[in-house]
Parts: sequence; structure tokens; C-alpha cells
Amino acid sequence: MLPEEGLTRTLELLAPARDADTGIAAVDHGADAIYIGASQFGARKQAGNSLQELSRLLAYAHRFKARVYVTLNTLLYDNELEAAHKLIWELYQLGADALIVQDMGILQMDLPPLPLHASTQTNNRSLEKVQFLEQAGFQQVVLARELSLQQIAHISQNTRVPLEFFIHGALCVSYSGQCYMSHHLNGRSANRGECSQPCRFAYDLQTEDGKTLVRDQHLLSLKDLNLSHQLQQLVDAGISSFKIEGRLKDPAYVKNITAHYRRLLDNLIEQDVRLRRSSSGRVQTAFTPEPQKSFSRGFTTYFVEGRQKSIWSPHTPKSLGEKIGRVRKVQSHHFELENGNLLNNGDGLCFLNRKQKLVGLRASRVEGQKVYGDRLQELYAGAVIYRNQNNDFEKQVDKSRETRKIAIRLLLKQQGSTFSLQLTDEDGLQSEVQQTFVAEAAEKAEKSLQQIQQQLAKWGGTPFALESLVCDWQQVPFLPAGFLNQLRRQAGEKHLQLRDATYEPPRFVLQRSTHPYPENCSDYHSNITNQLARDFYRQHGCETPAPGFELEAPKGPKKVMTTKHCIRHATDQCPKENPGASAAPLLLKSGKNNYRLIFDCKNCEMQVFTQD
Repeated sequence: MLPEEGLTRTLELLAPARDADTGIAAVDHGADAIYIGASQFGARKQAGNSLQELSRLLAYAHRFKARVYVTLNTLLYDNELEAAHKLIWELYQLGADALIVQDMGILQMDLPPLPLHASTQTNNRSLEKVQFLEQAGFQQVVLARELSLQQIAHISQNTRVPLEFFIHGALCVSYSGQCYMSHHLNGRSANRGECSQPCRFAYDLQTEDGKTLVRDQHLLSLKDLNLSHQLQQLVDAGISSFKIEGRLKDPAYVKNITAHYRRLLDNLIEQDVRLRRSSSGRVQTAFTPEPQKSFSRGFTTYFVEGRQKSIWSPHTPKSLGEKIGRVRKVQSHHFELENGNLLNNGDGLCFLNRKQKLVGLRASRVEGQKVYGDRLQELYAGAVIYRNQNNDFEKQVDKSRETRKIAIRLLLKQQGSTFSLQLTDEDGLQSEVQQTFVAEAAEKAEKSLQQIQQQLAKWGGTPFALESLVCDWQQVPFLPAGFLNQLRRQAGEKHLQLRDATYEPPRFVLQRSTHPYPENCSDYHSNITNQLARDFYRQHGCETPAPGFELEAPKGPKKVMTTKHCIRHATDQCPKENPGASAAPLLLKSGKNNYRLIFDCKNCEMQVFTQD
């Protein structure tokens, strides 16, 4: 629910981390919170981390009052419950700020007072579902990516739980938690962190009588989300946590995208006194953040502002990067390119050939508009060149470290031979150190004062940046640089210890609930894979909760995906927009894998069925 008029709202920028180093990079570049996998049970199996690594990230993040949310968001089997329970207690003792979970069986465990966040994989696309999760005790809910601004606002106005929403990164074409395509194909369950991404495969599209409409295209592959221009509307709709996708992305990607959204959110906060950041410190990067210079399949706003025409990336599931310009002329060893002067030697480029297949090449040498390289056989005049590897930019990003600083005020005071340095940070925390030094009055007061200011402004290698210095004495003393540096170092070390000691992770004691579950539990879509989850659903009114797809897939054709991406709409064959168009089923074919597409025009959804 939106806060009452005049009350302060806290906005959280939530960044991904595949490991502790990436998480630290995200904190350095402006993240208010990090989400990261533990050693087991995370929805990105390749992005697991030891308790030792998580402890290192927690210590660093908490100095900036940034939070660390650990993903425990896979479905659990009965033989995994004990290990999951043990891990949850270890994460609590470590100081984790929350767990992101999917499996409702976790709520039946003897839990520590560790807040739970409902993963987007709990399929949170209706007001009733979010209200249910709020009553069940979740402290934050990740909304479905498919929601519009109006739907988000409706949920926000009728709930009090903080709402989290994806603003950038790769999109799952299926409603999250409702895709069984990978498990059906090869036993690698998306709900257990092992998705093989069949949605990125190339398919033929056919009518039921065998006519081929589209050949060898990535018909289920979506562009990447980019809501840079919708942040204000999302704030107005009630979103408080702004989430970047990418727990498998490298540190350079996380730095660039996090810094980009940090700037945008800071601009909103500076313009509205009712808004504030949820962590401490300001970020100043050595590079200008530009999302188009990181991995992307092209960008879409998806359904935030209603259904859009071009949300898919049918020609390639790979990164296109930033558009540079069109080819003017092709020679044997080089080509002429409009905006070629934007390129650097060694940049990675790509283009779609005449068959609309992605071809990569490298700019070995750039001379004005002339670009020299190999693999030019398929290049043609008029082709659009994209840059998917910008060497100069990547070097700038790689060098960007220690960019986040907490503002401090210093008071240097003399009482006889005792000098005290009091440090107050932007959060109001205050510490003080003292040193004895017999100082003589400075012969050149102005020069001595300048040296004192210079030495006490040197906070490199620490998370602090000097905002102001006040000196309290009767006459300016002469203080050697070594004494001032020692005083400054002691003050910094003591204040870091204070920040470490005063940070308190949020805590919440979960109470068991019995309010009715708002959805049907009689088929596999409730994702019940253990006894504790069955108990949970029974306690919430489900008399016959069905086993999950991973335990017991139904016989015959199976619905393995439901999506708002509609191939008929994308190919201008929507019956709602084109009354002469058919809503008849279509077929997707990729080798031996065949699927039947059913179009639910009433709900504007497409369902993907196996052809068993």
C-alpha cells in the first residue's frame, strides 16, 4: 500500500551477484541490496557460494547498510528438507538479511526469525495471491514481470507488504514458476535451478495441416527488459524494491547496470523529499554507465505500459549490444560504416546476414569510417552493425573500484597537549579518538591550517569521504603530517568497527497461518514436491494438493508453459486486432521436439503443450 501523504518512502536498488566479488562490486556501484545464492537450493545452480564467501559479502555490504538476501528459491524434495533447514539456520547465524523462497514447505519448518521474501517463482500476478502471501508472513513479494502499471498500483493499494519488481535483464517467456518445458525435455527443472533454456532454441512454426509459416527462428526468445524510463511510474504505482536480473552475469555487467539505475533513482530521490535511499554512501564512477554497452538482446518494456508489438528477439538469443550504424560499402578486407569513428581497434561486432542469422566479427583495425576485419563474406551494404564488445569501455569499467563513499564530518579539537578527532557520518553515528602531542604554535598559521586540511581529507582506501572539517583551538598549532595521518587512520578504523557493531539485520518471527489459498491445488501447477509443502496447502484449505510436475507429470499432452508472449500477436495475426485472423492452434517444431500452441484470446495468453 502506498504511504500516506507526507510520509517518507524508502527505495531499494536490488542487484544480482554470482559470487562475493560481484556482490562487492554491486555495493561499490550503488546497490542498496544484493541477492545471491548459497551453496545449495538456489534457482541458478551454477551460482552457488560457500558460507565463508557469503560472510565476506555480508561484512562489506553491512558497512554501507546494504542488505544481502540469500536465494533459497528452488523446490525441495523430501530428502533435501533437513539440509535446507540446517542451511537456513546457518544463514541466520551468519547475519543474512532475508531469504528469497519458492517452496511453501519452508514455512512449515522451525525457522529462525529471518524474514522471508516470496520469489517471483511463486507466480505473484494477482492481488489475491499477493494478499495471501502477505497474510502468510512474507516480508517482501517479487511481483510477476508481466504486470502492467495499473495492475501493480491495484495490488499496492490493497496490500501493505513491500513490493519488488524487475526493471532490467533477461526475461523468462513463461510465467515464473510455471515453466516445465526444460524438465519435460531433459529432466532439468527450471524450478530447481537447472533450466536448459529451451525457450532460446530455434523453431519452425507450422499450421496443424503442416504448412510452414516461419522457419528456424527463435520464436519464444524475448528481448531483455529495460525500464530506465518507467522508474517514476513504478514509484508512483507502489514499487519499493527495483530488481536487476543477472545472477550469472560478470562483474562488469553488474557494475554498469547497477551504476546506471543508481543514477536514475538518485535523480528521483533528489527531486522528491518524500523519497530516500535505503543504504548509505554516494557513488561516483570513473565511467559513464550505459546499459546498451553491456549484454543485451535488444530492449523491451514488456507489459509495463501495456502489450507492445516487438518484445521478442526471433533472429538470435545472443547479445546484439549497441547499434552503431549501417554498412555503406564492402571491400575484400574492410568495409565502410556510418559512425565507424565510434569503434575502437579490437571491438567485437555482429550483424544479421541476409538469412537473418547472427554473424560475429572483430574490428582488427579502425581508420575513420573504414573497418578492417575477417569474416566479411556474408556482410552486405545496408547491413546494421552492432557492437557487442567495447574494449575501451570494458577497461574503464574493470578499473572502477572503491567508488562508494560515506560522507563524514570531522571536529579536530585541542585541549592542552591532547588532540581529539571526532568523526560523525551521514547516518549520525559518531566516534572519537585522542592522541597526546605537545604542539607549538604555527609560525605560518595559514600554511599550517592548509596542511592540516589536506592530511585529514585523505580517505582513499576507506569507505569515507570528507564533507567538512571544523577545528577548535585558541591558535593554529603546527602538527606534522605523520601525526595527522596516524590520527586519521585511527579514527577511520574505530569508526568502521562502530559501523560493523551497530548494524542490525532485520528480524521477523513467522507465525503459522490457515487462511484459504486463493488458487486451485488439484494439479501440478502448485509445485508441491515434499510433504511439508503438502501440509502447508492442506492447512490453507487445499483438500487434495497434487504432486508437482517434477514428481508426477501427467500422461498425455502436458501444458509446459503459459505466457503472455503471443506468436499470433507478434506476427500480426491477433484475432482481436485483425478480425479475419484465425485463433486456431499452431505447432512449434525443433528437431524431435514438437509443441502445440493454444491461444487463450480471452486472457491474452498463449499456452504451450507437449505432443506426447
